[in-house]
Amino acid sequence: MWRFSGRRGLCAVQRLSCGAHHKVWRGRSDQACERALQYKVGEKIHGFTVKQVTPVPELFLTAVKLSHDCTGARYLHLAREDKNNLFSVQFRTTPMDSTGVPHVLEHTVLCGSQKYPCRDPFFKMLNRSLSTFMNAFTASDYTMYPFSTQNPKDFQNLLSVYLDATFFPCLRELDFWQEGWRLEHENPSDPQSPLIFKGVVFNEMKGAFTDNERIFSQHLQNKLLPDHTYSVVSGGDPLCIPELTWEQLKEFHATHYHPSNARFFTYGNFPLEQHLKQIHEEALSKFQKMEPSTAVPAQQHWDKPREFHITCGPDSLATDASKQTTVSVSFLLPDITDTFEAFTLNLLSSLLISGPNSPFYKALIESGLGTDFSPDVGYNGYTREAYFNVGLQGIAEKDVRTVREIIDRTIEEVIEQGFEDDRIEALLHKIEIQMKHQSTSFGLSLTSYIASCWNHDGDPVELLQMGNQLTKFRQCLKENPKFLQEKVEQYFKNNQHKMTLSMKPDDKYYEKQTQMETEKLAQKVNSLSQADKQQIYQKGLELRTQQSKPQDASCLPALKVSDIEPIMPFTKFDIALAAGDVPVQYCPQPTNGMVYFRAFSNLNTLPEELRPYVPLFCSVLTKLGCGILDYREQAQQIELKTGGMTVSPHVLPDDSQLDTYEQGVLFSSLCLERNLPDMMHLWSEIFNNPCFEEEEHFKVLVKMTAQELSNGIPDSGHLYASLRASKTLTPSGDLKETFGGMDQVRLMKRIAEMTDIKPILRKLPRIKKYLLNCDNMRCSVNATPQQMPQAEKEVENFLRNVGRSKKERKPVRPHIVEKPTHSGSRGSAHVSGSQIIRKLITDPTFKPCQMKTHFVLPFPVNYVGECVRTVPYADPDHASLKILARLMTAKFLHTEIREKGGAYGGGAKLSHSGIFTLYSYRDPNSIETLQSFGKAVDWAKSGKFTQQDIDEAKLSVFSAVDSPVAPSAKGMDHFLYGLSDEMKQAYREQLFAVSHDKLTSVSHKYLGIGKSTHSLAILGPENPKIAKDPSWIVR
Repeated sequence: MWRFSGRRGLCAVQRLSCGAHHKVWRGRSDQACERALQYKVGEKIHGFTVKQVTPVPELFLTAVKLSHDCTGARYLHLAREDKNNLFSVQFRTTPMDSTGVPHVLEHTVLCGSQKYPCRDPFFKMLNRSLSTFMNAFTASDYTMYPFSTQNPKDFQNLLSVYLDATFFPCLRELDFWQEGWRLEHENPSDPQSPLIFKGVVFNEMKGAFTDNERIFSQHLQNKLLPDHTYSVVSGGDPLCIPELTWEQLKEFHATHYHPSNARFFTYGNFPLEQHLKQIHEEALSKFQKMEPSTAVPAQQHWDKPREFHITCGPDSLATDASKQTTVSVSFLLPDITDTFEAFTLNLLSSLLISGPNSPFYKALIESGLGTDFSPDVGYNGYTREAYFNVGLQGIAEKDVRTVREIIDRTIEEVIEQGFEDDRIEALLHKIEIQMKHQSTSFGLSLTSYIASCWNHDGDPVELLQMGNQLTKFRQCLKENPKFLQEKVEQYFKNNQHKMTLSMKPDDKYYEKQTQMETEKLAQKVNSLSQADKQQIYQKGLELRTQQSKPQDASCLPALKVSDIEPIMPFTKFDIALAAGDVPVQYCPQPTNGMVYFRAFSNLNTLPEELRPYVPLFCSVLTKLGCGILDYREQAQQIELKTGGMTVSPHVLPDDSQLDTYEQGVLFSSLCLERNLPDMMHLWSEIFNNPCFEEEEHFKVLVKMTAQELSNGIPDSGHLYASLRASKTLTPSGDLKETFGGMDQVRLMKRIAEMTDIKPILRKLPRIKKYLLNCDNMRCSVNATPQQMPQAEKEVENFLRNVGRSKKERKPVRPHIVEKPTHSGSRGSAHVSGSQIIRKLITDPTFKPCQMKTHFVLPFPVNYVGECVRTVPYADPDHASLKILARLMTAKFLHTEIREKGGAYGGGAKLSHSGIFTLYSYRDPNSIETLQSFGKAVDWAKSGKFTQQDIDEAKLSVFSAVDSPVAPSAKGMDHFLYGLSDEMKQAYREQLFAVSHDKLTSVSHKYLGIGKSTHSLAILGPENPKIAKDPSWIVR
């Protein structure tokens, strides 16, 4: 997977939220840290020498740094009481051309190795393991292979496969053809059909560069750092990928994938010695030290600023066709291995661009010239020398100069005025929250956080010692109040390594790209002799044969179904009524001094015509001001007192009826214990006195939302296709499409184009009237047991402050079902108190129908979705369909859609709400993919799968079912969906009981033609076949 540096400049600490600590109530269970503190510097363990042992109390971990005696391989172990253990190995990969060699290599090493020579062990291990994460990433200057799991045996299995793949891969020519690029007949079995380019990476990168933000970010890095590896596209430029040869691929592996060029990382509570022993014995003991020549030299600094212009494809969803230009100004910053300087510049970047109080937000976003910040805004620390970038997208070409002048003027103003103390405090408060908030993938966050700095020989442990950096930062500010202003002067005003990049759409951009690809293809084909062509035809057949052959994966290690825990852990919580009759769920959890509050309010009384505007209402509600606070003061209070306040629309399925659902809005927030009264006061003000008068700021927010939705399509096209395809299958499907599908994208585009936005603004107080009261509300709190009494008091106060409707409001839809949430059997041991009653909507007259939609978009790839109406969660067939979806993905669709078809991804999945979806992602095909979906159903009905295949599908499904849940999210299935632990345990038992007979039975019963209602949707380029077919709606 190609991972280019961030689209939005995130503050480093935002990429770092503590992992779930599995700890006892009283004190911490820190055995892992204590064990690690026993190691002594100089101690020898399994071929490694301990170099440093450092406690990092702010992140509840102990860091152990080692190096391998024979090869010099570096190793960092972070011991922490977290059972979701992670391994990663990263290599410094510094390509000097855009053939995508590191990216193609990342794909190809995972296609088979000496010890595991079967095809595609990586994808096969997804079904033979209980991993919580498995992937590989190609960045600009490193390639990383991480996995995580909670099972010690699984950890050893995956480690064995990853070590063998990276150090001893087969790198077969046919795998290079499949994963990288190849010339092949359009129809491989017909030598008369034209030769075309195929390959997974080739199509992935064609898809990646349909995204204008990515085109901009890539050029920005290439042009700002032109001297070495950053001047090329590490993922591969589709026009250069066909220059890569198999020999070059093998050579790149030999020079880059060596222990002397590797950095190993482990995290969690499994013992370090076991990891070291296995890594030494299975891989490192087979190598001698070498001197890798992969270092990236410092970029030569420019003596004067530079300017560049590029083009991109038109955005058919852009809000204003004449305003599609993007411009930004970038500054080269110091080396990222200077940890404190990087920390300071990262914070400085946040102060400059984050939120409505920041100078660049005020000067650029509120100028009305554009729609949103330019891509990759802020501090970027993914290259050896960091850079800062700021600008605007969605501007008119004539305003490029104006934007540059605004940027220069803003820098001058910041040097003169500095920053308010409150803004600096709000940012430091955010860091405190980031360090306390617990995520379930903390190991992955850490390995990503340190990767770039460590890659360039910086100190990863120093990077993790945030407490020290914060102390030093406060000290610098205290000693020199102009500390930050001087940095702005040094790095922005007086910096000659400054670049202006502008990008404008060219209506013929994709036409020209296609033309260049056609020329490249003609050049390749014309140079072929008759013998070459014959060989290509034979190789194509050979690849097809190999892809179609039944796979023997018996050489791979695997867990058994008996390794899965038969009984899931149950979550304790209480439900009490507050302010009379509002149910509140209290779930005591080890939240590390944080409090998580949520409220859910249903939309049953909201008039139908206001419904499409609910997502917009949600996105602006906490951003327009409330009570006596204007929107800037409100933003400041939210940052000072909370970890964020979000509002989002939800359509929640019923567990027993397909045509029944709950519609509502979820309010979520988190804070440090000491700030709970302030956070609840903010919610009271937002509910009682939201401000809907700020027309100018509302316009700004609308444009940003429309732009973000439009920019998100290339990354999420398969989700948009699936939402559209499920629109006519259930009553809730229509609402989901209204709230989050292409309908919503187009509505936002229309609103953003309106010259007079007042009519839309007037809808917001109307929605508020139906939604912001406690008539149809339930709340939940996750906090430590010690905090619960105060939380109860604050929630009670909040609910008493929030009014009721003056008059009884009737639901808009007549059929309402009142359903108590299942709190298990009477007197269930882990649930006490009252019940939550959900008010569900049902439509007894609903008739599902088929719809086929093609959204024509200017992309060179397709996103395809086919959806089938099946059964709800509580139906025993749901579990069988869940396993079937995984089975079809692993054993049929992966081969057909990715390996043979060349799409970047594809598969089948079953939603909680009973919609069975077949999909593809960044797919060169469309109609052919729909035919593959049909073949997949025939395959499932034929029952051509073994017990081993079924067991593997179960392991894969359980790895998702049993993925770790953060303390902040415990009890949410009950709160939102009404699912009790007893119901989830019953579902678990149904998953275990799925058999061959049940799988063939559900295939026949639901997936066959004429059995259940199907619908289709495609997002992608014009398609003559579809255009001629009257059964398709073309949009």
